[in-house]
Amino acid sequence: MNARKTRILADLPAHLLSRPRTWIAAGVTGLSLMGVVAATAVAPDTVPADILFERVVQTLPAPVASIASTEAVLPFVYNERILAGDTLQAVFNRLRIDDTEALAYISGTDAGKRAIRQLRAGRSVTAVVSPEGRVMSFSLPIGNTTEQVVVERGESGLALREASNSTQTAMVEMRSGTITHSLFGATDAAGLPDNVATQLATIFGTWIDFHADLRKGDRFNVVYEAVYEEGNPVRAGRILAAEFINNGERHAVVLYRGPSGKEQYYSDDGRSLQQGFLRSPLEFSRVSSNFGRRLHPIHGSWRNHNGTDFSAPVGTPIMATSDATIDFIGTQRGFGNLIVLKHRNNITTHYAHLNGFAKGLTKGQSVSQGDLIGYVGCTGWCTGPHLHYEVRIKDVPADPMTVALPMADSFNDRELAAFQRNTAHLRQRFALLNYELASAR
Repeated sequence: MNARKTRILADLPAHLLSRPRTWIAAGVTGLSLMGVVAATAVAPDTVPADILFERVVQTLPAPVASIASTEAVLPFVYNERILAGDTLQAVFNRLRIDDTEALAYISGTDAGKRAIRQLRAGRSVTAVVSPEGRVMSFSLPIGNTTEQVVVERGESGLALREASNSTQTAMVEMRSGTITHSLFGATDAAGLPDNVATQLATIFGTWIDFHADLRKGDRFNVVYEAVYEEGNPVRAGRILAAEFINNGERHAVVLYRGPSGKEQYYSDDGRSLQQGFLRSPLEFSRVSSNFGRRLHPIHGSWRNHNGTDFSAPVGTPIMATSDATIDFIGTQRGFGNLIVLKHRNNITTHYAHLNGFAKGLTKGQSVSQGDLIGYVGCTGWCTGPHLHYEVRIKDVPADPMTVALPMADSFNDRELAAFQRNTAHLRQRFALLNYELASAR
């Protein structure tokens, strides 16, 4: 993507033109950055007869300096979007900034380091750069906040300050597209930001294999958040609603705050896209002992084994299998290091023999499905590194691998009616986008 580049133009002196000229002001456009104004001039003979204008003729003396020499000392102004994977050096290179002092200065300050660590694709940097490539002013956003780091070069050298950009405005945008060759080709053609296109693929990936199932003529509608700064888009946020028609079959989702208070995606008939419980709290493992009676490896007697054991190396990350609050975290006899999570509908999950807990966890804290809660170990009554995982319903053990567990945030009749009512305005946007698409054909 090419940076948008504008010369800062001073008022040109009258003596820069050498003979009588006639100029007709045909249009003036104000650029949002630094108040630069660009004017378009047209010859009088090209103006339609029904347009009134005032003819101004002025005789100017011969020039004493060239326009080129005047422009040579004027700086450039850039407004450049951050791309995925960008570093500060990459941004400097794209803006043709050759200023190792400024690069080292920004990279050497705490605020500068924080901004560099939190570069977000889709946000924008602004820079004023001398013709020699030296930074005169450089504004770098910090993550997805309204904060930014501003570096300026003055008589005493470079100086840095942190500022809050209060001019940012959140808006809702809509885009439609039709598949001709690939999903991302269609999203690019529709002007959909890259991070929104990625969200689209993730959301509908449970229904559609985007490598094998796409058909020419498939189409999508997307409603998403966009943040503007001084009239310019700086980043795109979450998808609020989306619709995808694949091979004639319609799939649609809306973002909604469910009964648990957490925002997640639902089909437009109220079914949660999120799985209620993960079957395994480990990404890579094998079952080493199933639920049921077994000969206890330490005590040597037949006992009920009230959970499932997953064999894995020490230090393997353990995930919360569903949204919950921490009911217990600590050491408990034969379980060793243990975490107990409390879920809706009187369900608890138990994670035992841990090597350690994730940093910062405390009793009563909320965790989300997939959050890191601890690491596989061999504490308590244990003969080798593994995770002992239990599911209890009303404190009665159930087989984690076969028990029927509720879907995430399923609605009762009253909640479903509220969902349909509160998301109607988003679903109506699909009808508007489909109407515009049909009208364009």
